[in-house]
Amino acid sequence: MSNAKGLGLSDIIAGTTAISTVGKSGKGLSYRGYSIKDLASYACFEEVAYLLLYGELPDNKTLQDYKEKLISLRSLPAELKIVLELLPSNTHPMDVMRTITSVLGNLEPENNAENSVQQQVEQQYEIADRLLAIYPGALLYWYHFSHNNKRIETNSEEDSVAGYFLGLLKNEKPKTIEKDAMDVSLILYAEHEFNASTFSARVAASTLTDIYSTITAAIGTLRGPLHGGANEAAMALIQSFESVDEVETKLDAMLSRKEKIMGFGHRVYSDCDPRNAIIKSWSKKLANEKGDDFYYPISEAIEKQMWARKKLFPNLDFYSASAYHFMKIPVSLYTPIFVCSRITGWASHVFEQRANNALIRPSANYNGPEIRDFLTIDQR
Repeated sequence: MSNAKGLGLSDIIAGTTAISTVGKSGKGLSYRGYSIKDLASYACFEEVAYLLLYGELPDNKTLQDYKEKLISLRSLPAELKIVLELLPSNTHPMDVMRTITSVLGNLEPENNAENSVQQQVEQQYEIADRLLAIYPGALLYWYHFSHNNKRIETNSEEDSVAGYFLGLLKNEKPKTIEKDAMDVSLILYAEHEFNASTFSARVAASTLTDIYSTITAAIGTLRGPLHGGANEAAMALIQSFESVDEVETKLDAMLSRKEKIMGFGHRVYSDCDPRNAIIKSWSKKLANEKGDDFYYPISEAIEKQMWARKKLFPNLDFYSASAYHFMKIPVSLYTPIFVCSRITGWASHVFEQRANNALIRPSANYNGPEIRDFLTIDQR
């Protein structure tokens, strides 16, 4: 870019969407017209998933039918289990999520060329629901086999994605407070307009590729530490302090060295992330329930210092890190949880892109050499 404006497509309007709005005032995040605060307070994740994918909040019967449908779609194909068992324990879990998507795309392909337009539309919804249903079980099947040499049963009558994930992870019925906190976390991570991974999915969709390829592109983008990996980095930051007393001095030294402090600031929000207050309240509830007097106070001390020194506010990732820690979720699984939620937003954007498609192909400002005379290899 020739100047700072527009760098990284900042402030560039790249399309139109009816799925969500992200207000720069920090108060404008909504999914299909419903505020994130109301959704996190009154809805469950499955309601929000249905809202994003199908356009409206479900009534009670529709919600129950949808939950039952997701339960019925949890079974892992035998071929997928074989592939998952071949992946070593040191595989990056986001690479596992990418592989799950790619393998399923081979086993249960989207056959748009063979279908009518109506069948194509119906099939994409079926695939989105399948991915939403299968991700937690497939991820944790790999995790338990590769780390504990244990093949877990992934079929479960637990009717929430939050409870299903935590139950498979711990092999026990999750506590209500943990299930509720996870449910809210999934709602908060479900959608966020034209973020990097969603835009990647839409770019892929604009080429008329299959839905599995669009989601694979999104997962690859989310894998980066400047996007989805921030919650893992935030936990590493919190765990680097031995006491609240050393936060100010040690954090000042990090800032003086111009180290990037993950979990703070946001590309879109200017004064606060509206999701932060919600997840922070759940982190505090979990801290109180666990009797924590270490991680949550350190998190608050970091937040205070970052605002005092840099006027940077915590984003969703920062307090999600401690909330997941209190639920005893391995740090390496933080970003894959993001995938288990954001599949709803990604798929919704793929549907929207397909419904009114134009190939996304921006131009660039060239700043390389002028036209040069070509020298044959013996003249160079």
